[in-house]
Amino acid sequence: MDTGPVILIGGPTASGKSRLAMRLAEEVGGVIVNADSMQVYADLAILTARPTPEDEARCRHRLFGFLDAATPCSAGLWHRRAHGICREISSSGRVPIIVGGTGLYLRTFREGLAPIPDIPGDVRDRIRQRLAREGPEALHADLGRIDPSLAAVLSPADSQRIARTHEVYEATGTRLSEWMTRSREGGWEGTLWQISLLPDRSLLFERTVARFDRMMAAGALEEAAAFAARRLDPSLPATRCVGLASLTAHLAGRLTLEEACDEAKRATRRYARRQFTWFRHQSGDASLFCGFGDDEGAGDIIARARCYLSASSTHGP
Repeated sequence: MDTGPVILIGGPTASGKSRLAMRLAEEVGGVIVNADSMQVYADLAILTARPTPEDEARCRHRLFGFLDAATPCSAGLWHRRAHGICREISSSGRVPIIVGGTGLYLRTFREGLAPIPDIPGDVRDRIRQRLAREGPEALHADLGRIDPSLAAVLSPADSQRIARTHEVYEATGTRLSEWMTRSREGGWEGTLWQISLLPDRSLLFERTVARFDRMMAAGALEEAAAFAARRLDPSLPATRCVGLASLTAHLAGRLTLEEACDEAKRATRRYARRQFTWFRHQSGDASLFCGFGDDEGAGDIIARARCYLSASSTHGP
């Protein structure tokens, strides 16, 4: 299949990525492809700010809400699905527009993945059982022996990545940090252009607060209650959705609603701050736009995207 030009839009939460992507898709004949690790799940449409039915009616969206929360999504799974979908979109003569705040997903699309072998099911089950029995802190402490460089940067509460590090070491005998230094495989073979949105941080934080209030008005608490009723494994990635733990604590009687909302807003600001730092320093040769995706100045992004697509069609990949 043809691997035609692709546009990637990254940036922190509430930076206007989705609005920019929809405007661009309408103007250049694009299809929006999700690159947000939480928006892949069907269960949390409100808390993950997934596109609304009205958004989806405006232009085609792919890889949004395609997994049940009980099924973990890895960068590898997303990479395979995204590459296949983008090839389909390109072969139909349309433009894939990948949008999301998960920097790792955008990087793997561009550069591919480290050639880590598949983890046998019995190894994965054994590590997950140990995680449930001992807790992530105990497995994190053990990383000092297994993979000290990753232990230094992983949070003791990051159960998913801690378990992954143990699984890779047990299955291959090689540290995950060593696998990550090896040449990547499966990068996009066509041309691509990436724009990273980096608006004023104080205004960004104000937006995150206002958006959480809108989420609550739209039924975020009821969504959290339905999710909690499923009693899923707390190590699953979907359980790390920002704001979910705070609302669940309120539903369990540990926080008042006001306390839960305040805690969730603080967590969202911290998340936005981490994303902002990542896109400023680690988004490769992306073009940086110091504004929101729905600012008046975003018209310049549309114009640059048109120039990129025109040049790609003239000169080829």
